[in-house]
Amino acid sequence: MPASAPRVPGAPALPVTFRPNRTRIVLLVVGTVMFGVITAVGLTLERLSFGERISFVVTALLFLGALYLLSRPKVVAEESGVTVVNFTRVRRLEWAEILRVNLRPGDPWVFLDLSDGTSLPALGIQPGIARQQAIADARALRALAESHGSGEPG
Repeated sequence: MPASAPRVPGAPALPVTFRPNRTRIVLLVVGTVMFGVITAVGLTLERLSFGERISFVVTALLFLGALYLLSRPKVVAEESGVTVVNFTRVRRLEWAEILRVNLRPGDPWVFLDLSDGTSLPALGIQPGIARQQAIADARALRALAESHGSGEPG
């Protein structure tokens, strides 16, 4: 933490990574099992040609790839700023760009209000399976934004 930044209660030590671990585990396990089952079926069916067998494996890889993309989101907070990794995009933010960290009731994930007037979804903190963990992570990220940048208290 910079020497000028006051320590806000509830702010974790940096660097810290926020990610929905339970959701990630479920998605990767399901994807791996689906890949194995679809590949095994494609390779054991006797009436299939070589091209049809390959299409089973390619289809299984597509399912696995899609579930991997869904398990990718995370938010990495460091001294220099925050990196938000969503499904297909990565955005690097300076602390001063983050005005507010929001997780309102019913929100599917955290939203970051930015200094340019836009809002950025941060899918790395989502209350799906682990609601209490997501609330704690949102509070920790809010405390970090308040202590490192121009984040507004409350």
